[in-house]
Amino acid sequence: MDQLVVAEERLGLRRIATYFLRGAVITLPVVLTVWIAWRAITWIDSWLGLPIPGVGLLIVIVGITLIGVLATNVVTRAAIDTFDRVLARLPLVRLLYTAAKDLMNAFAGEKRRFNTAVRVRLDPERDLWLLGFVTADDVTRLGLPDHVGVYIPQSYNFAGQLLLVPATQVERVATEGSEHMTFIISGGVAKNAAKVTDT
Repeated sequence: MDQLVVAEERLGLRRIATYFLRGAVITLPVVLTVWIAWRAITWIDSWLGLPIPGVGLLIVIVGITLIGVLATNVVTRAAIDTFDRVLARLPLVRLLYTAAKDLMNAFAGEKRRFNTAVRVRLDPERDLWLLGFVTADDVTRLGLPDHVGVYIPQSYNFAGQLLLVPATQVERVATEGSEHMTFIISGGVAKNAAKVTDT
């Protein structure tokens, strides 16, 4: 009788632990997302000195959108290009500015670089693959003809490394760039896994 009670108690504790873990899987990502979003909103509000939560973020979004609208105007475009050239010539500022600009253009600009999803086989003898994006179709200037530049993001991180590999060891993957990046950064646990093209 005592053993039966102990077994039922253990079963009850296991169920509670299972429910807790299931609840944590649902709750923690939501809480983390809301917390980061709230911290970003309050940081922008405090930066602008606004007492109403969210107004600062709204002002920033409207301001960035207006800059985008003005950038299509011929006169404003000339002023932006002049400002761009000035920043690109300043010794220390140039490194930060050009890197940030190139990164933004790679993700969201007119010359997107993270839209060619590929898988790379580093060793032809082994069935081992890395997922990444072709960012340079030709690296002959580096003394590597018939090679391409492939950016390999790291899982659970926004860092990565650039590999120069023979183009024959790179295969395109039939997936959206955003899905491909999500799959890599999530460590492969994201549901939208990449599909290999038949071409």
